[in-house]
Amino acid sequence: MSTQQEQQATRVVVSYPTDLSKWGRDTVEGSPFRSYLTKVHETANEGDRWEEFVGVGCCGSTLDVPLVVEGVEGGERLTEDTEIVYEVRDSCEIEGGWRVQSADGPTE
Repeated sequence: MSTQQEQQATRVVVSYPTDLSKWGRDTVEGSPFRSYLTKVHETANEGDRWEEFVGVGCCGSTLDVPLVVEGVEGGERLTEDTEIVYEVRDSCEIEGGWRVQSADGPTE
């Protein structure tokens, strides 16, 4: 008999901060990043916090985005078939966009 831990998560709701730049949002909401999450995390439980690297382009700076698991449907095991959906949560004063690399850059 399967336990809850062994069962596949069918849907996982993940939040990111409202102050994540448009570029950052486009990156984390893209299908490659969603697929990445199911490969680097074996399980998901409500309240899990994942600090995930999001590159900011060719200039080499990095942006770590704090993602929070807001809800899990089904079991806790992530697979390539697990649907990852996003919602926005309160700001956490994250710097995104080109401002990560340059004080003169835009934040959008």
